[in-house]
Amino acid sequence: MKKSSLKKALFQALLFLGVTSLLLLAFGNIAFAQLIQQGDVPSNIASATGGEGSIRSLILRIVDFFLLFLGLIAVIMIIYGGITYVTAGGKEEAVGKAKKIIMYAIIGIVIVLISFALVNTVIRGAGQGTETA
Repeated sequence: MKKSSLKKALFQALLFLGVTSLLLLAFGNIAFAQLIQQGDVPSNIASATGGEGSIRSLILRIVDFFLLFLGLIAVIMIIYGGITYVTAGGKEEAVGKAKKIIMYAIIGIVIVLISFALVNTVIRGAGQGTETA
């Protein structure tokens, strides 16, 4: 097995384990099978959704989790790009590949940060309209 294919397989295995662990930690205590029925009261809904009583805060929590997850993947890609750069051994093709990985990961982090700010501003501000007389 080539060294690059071994690195790729190792990276994919670690990424799979990381993603699986994060998903189990994040969604292990949320009961997806429970549906909101006509007789439900806000306290029952809050207990079924991990303490969130409104749909807006639940959506915000889910979106924040996914943006955090995407940011974590981008940081992992920066680390992978750094390792690729260090182990390139002066080969121009490998150095170029590593620089592209790092550049795209940084662009990903910027997009995640902008998305986080935009989503939080829009969703938190959506229910705070002004009253007209």
